[in-house]
Amino acid sequence: MKKELLVASALVTSLGMAGVAEAASATFSGKVRNGVTGGDTDGTADGTYAAHSQASFTVSLAETLDSGTKVSTGFDLTDESDGSTDTSGLTLTFTDGSKLDLLEAGNAYSSKLASVPGASGEHGLTGTTLNSAPTGLTFGNTSDNIGFEWHSADDAFGVEGLKVGVSAGFGDDGDTSSTSTAENSYSVGLSYATTTGDTTITVGGGYMMAEDSNTTTVNDRANQTAVAVTAATGDLTVGVGFAAGSYVDANSGASAEVDGAEAISAGVKYVSGDITFAVGYVDGEAKDNTSFSGAGSNQDSYESMSASVDYAVISGITATVSYATEDAAEEGTSSTNHSGSSWYVGANVTF
Repeated sequence: MKKELLVASALVTSLGMAGVAEAASATFSGKVRNGVTGGDTDGTADGTYAAHSQASFTVSLAETLDSGTKVSTGFDLTDESDGSTDTSGLTLTFTDGSKLDLLEAGNAYSSKLASVPGASGEHGLTGTTLNSAPTGLTFGNTSDNIGFEWHSADDAFGVEGLKVGVSAGFGDDGDTSSTSTAENSYSVGLSYATTTGDTTITVGGGYMMAEDSNTTTVNDRANQTAVAVTAATGDLTVGVGFAAGSYVDANSGASAEVDGAEAISAGVKYVSGDITFAVGYVDGEAKDNTSFSGAGSNQDSYESMSASVDYAVISGITATVSYATEDAAEEGTSSTNHSGSSWYVGANVTF
């Protein structure tokens, strides 16, 4: 395996320019997560449980040019047991601290969004649903892989604690009448952190818009704003976020125009020695139309409450117990195969 990594490093990062090493520095990391999951939906008489195993292995490659600019990329040998190789885009880190992501760059509004605490673990119901209500703050986070995201250095424009990001993606997928993907997309985001007494407050979020490559859709592929704020005092972190917009849901089982989408996320995390307690809450609603014929008008909703306890057994090994309840409704009627409770007991081993 070591020999294969050296060969892969040389092939991926040989830039063929003067002043650049022919083999970039390579590091690797990964994890194995093993446990048992269980679920009890409102639509089944008895709960079910099953073994749950996931793994990831990531190789990171980096080299610094004579100018001081750092060039980095990498690839996954496996991610969550998908058994496939996925390469990363290029990242250029400049001497002033700013960065430029090229290819698979992402959207600035989501990368600058303050991270609201939430429960860990692999809990969750897997029943199929046509529900288009958001289950998180970044429901419109989509873009073509051809694009960029620029990240400012810390203290952007001379403002202490401010970070700014701008991104764009450019696609031309030529969807059929029944599919939907992002074409051109644009996003702006910012994050601001300040300390008051013993408390650090972070506010972050932004706006994004992605055109739909399907010309028959009424909505853009995504048109969304999101903002979140967190406050950390010692071992306690609390946060809340809000998002709103419209989008085209191509993953709900039936393609849908979605309007009036809103989501609220809130959470609390407390660290006591080797133990971390976390609680998370999500509430989302939207109006959908299960076709590309017009604006959404049928009300869907989603609500979830989850909690977890993580125990750091030893460096690199963490045990987790988590529990969640979910309540989904489609057009005002409870979705019994996607409502109920779930739990997880397992361990995460990292290297």
